[in-house]
Parts: sequence; structure tokens; C-alpha cells
Amino acid sequence: MRAGELLGRTAYDLHGRRLGRVVDVVVRGGFPDGRLRLTDVLVTGHWWSRMWGRLIGAQRHPSGPWLIRVIARALSRDTRQFPADQIQLLPPVPGFPFGDPSPPD
Repeated sequence: MRAGELLGRTAYDLHGRRLGRVVDVVVRGGFPDGRLRLTDVLVTGHWWSRMWGRLIGAQRHPSGPWLIRVIARALSRDTRQFPADQIQLLPPVPGFPFGDPSPPD
């Protein structure tokens, strides 16, 4: 599974309530098989909020002017991080959230 297959998909919680669109994924390593695993997805209700938060946010300028950090936080306030096993995607992605359970050949 590639991140590009997930980005832009509509995310719903397990009860069918719309959460927004997937704008980023979180992967972590350190598992016994040495592979990376998708653990969380970032979902936003508005496409612009995540984009502006990333462009001028604290991620780019951690020690930047306080006003820029405040504006970035306000623009990206509806971006939330959810565990991958707590959401459903539409249209569905085969193998989501943990990929193909069979090991590669």
C-alpha cells in the first residue's frame, strides 16, 4: 500500500460519521520484522487548513515569530490524528489499515 492511495480519501469513524479527508499518514518502525507500519492518519475537514498549517506552521519555523505560529495553529485547528484501525475509508483501500497480512515473497 502506498501513501498516495490513502491521501484525499474520505475518512469515517467506525459508526459511519464523516471525519473529513486524509491529508497525511504516520508510519513507525521498530517492529520485529523491520518493516514500517501505518499507525495513524491525519484527517482535516477543510483542504486549506492542513496546507496552510504546514506551509507557515511550527513544523517549518519552530522558533519563528509567535504571530505566525498562532495563525498557523488557527488555520490548521480542525486537523486531527486518528489511529488507523479506528477509521474507515471511502472508497475502501485493499489492505487498509495494516497492509497485506501475508509476507512478501
